[in-house]
Amino acid sequence: MVFSKEESLVYGFKLSSVGPGKVSGTDVVHELSSMDLAMKLHYLRGVYFFDSQAVQGLTIHHIKETMFTWFNEYYHTCGRFRRSDGGRPYIKCNDCGARFIEAQCDRTIDEWLGMKDWSSLQNLLVSQQVIGPELSFSPPVLLQITYFKCGGLAFGLSWAHVLGDAFSAIDFINRWGQIMALYQPNAPPPNTELENFENSPGIAKELPLSLKRVDPVGDHWITPNNSKMELFSFTITPSQITHFQMKVMGPIFESLCAIIWKSIATIRQDGSEPKTVSICKNDHKKHKSGKLSNSLTISTVKTDISVPDADPNKLAKFLVDQAIDETTQIKEAVEKDQGVSDFVVYGANLTFVDFQEADLYGLEFQGHKPIFASYTIQGVGDKGVVLVLPGPPIGSGKNGGDGILVTVILPEGEILELKSELRKNDLLLENTIE
Repeated sequence: MVFSKEESLVYGFKLSSVGPGKVSGTDVVHELSSMDLAMKLHYLRGVYFFDSQAVQGLTIHHIKETMFTWFNEYYHTCGRFRRSDGGRPYIKCNDCGARFIEAQCDRTIDEWLGMKDWSSLQNLLVSQQVIGPELSFSPPVLLQITYFKCGGLAFGLSWAHVLGDAFSAIDFINRWGQIMALYQPNAPPPNTELENFENSPGIAKELPLSLKRVDPVGDHWITPNNSKMELFSFTITPSQITHFQMKVMGPIFESLCAIIWKSIATIRQDGSEPKTVSICKNDHKKHKSGKLSNSLTISTVKTDISVPDADPNKLAKFLVDQAIDETTQIKEAVEKDQGVSDFVVYGANLTFVDFQEADLYGLEFQGHKPIFASYTIQGVGDKGVVLVLPGPPIGSGKNGGDGILVTVILPEGEILELKSELRKNDLLLENTIE
């Protein structure tokens, strides 16, 4: 919930639209794949902070002018959702555009990022709008620029996950930065072909563990939750990484997830201890730069041992050796109902998401990278999600040093207890951003 005190931090909202600079065509549609539809109740929210030097002389006119070229290459992101006669959603590429929002903030960027629980206030810097309840009026992409007192700005991307995963969203936004740097209206675009829709070869006999079917949501694509979800973020420095890798011998992602899995299980010893977890990773074979798709590999790990009492080394080994890829089963489950049913992936189980390989700091304004960037997920199920992203680079001035940024989204009331457990495991320091 956004309180009036928080709302006053960001004000003066102006709304407009941006879209392709040329007509995309007549009766052009983009069919959605099985994986697209599996993710349709989820949304990605990205925020990039740039200092005053990066945006000096950068006008709204120039920003929008480059966006016209940008959306020529990704025209289907400016379309609107429709349903076939059978009820399956698709995108009508009608060039309706993306929503463009301008806002003001009387704080400096340093003051903003220095606020307690700053991460829970990020919803003021990026639109929280979801698809529906009227599909034909709901843009899948919303962009927000918030000007700070220091002369810097925050750029927010609201991205319907049905368009593609985080790697696609980040490639999408980085391409805009390239166009701004070398504005060439007649230059050939990169390979931005759309993911071809394919029916899965088989039909799932039962629902995979990584997928949760929810009651029909109709045309209002929002995850039904039993709990209010809370968010907090923290950075892990290179020295902390070295320290916990000495304790947990394994890959960084799995070692980190093992400690967090054990910590969350410790605070859920009321019958809701997470014995099954999901893992989402980039699929290198399917992900192609410039091609928008939902190409994550989604796996599950199930154990019968007591997770709170388990050795983190053992849990890390489970995550490495016992992960079962369920991606094909997810596609089959979606096709079983011809793409009409509604599902949750993030939070169907406690879900660990590896975004470390994403080029998070690839968006540049006038040759300057963001001083800080982060992504969160909206529409997380009640079991929660843990996102692992690249940390701010050395010299960024924000707990810098090429560490790791961790964002945790859990049911209300669990965050405070989790922080205590993370401190016991030396993952959360007293002076760490939260």
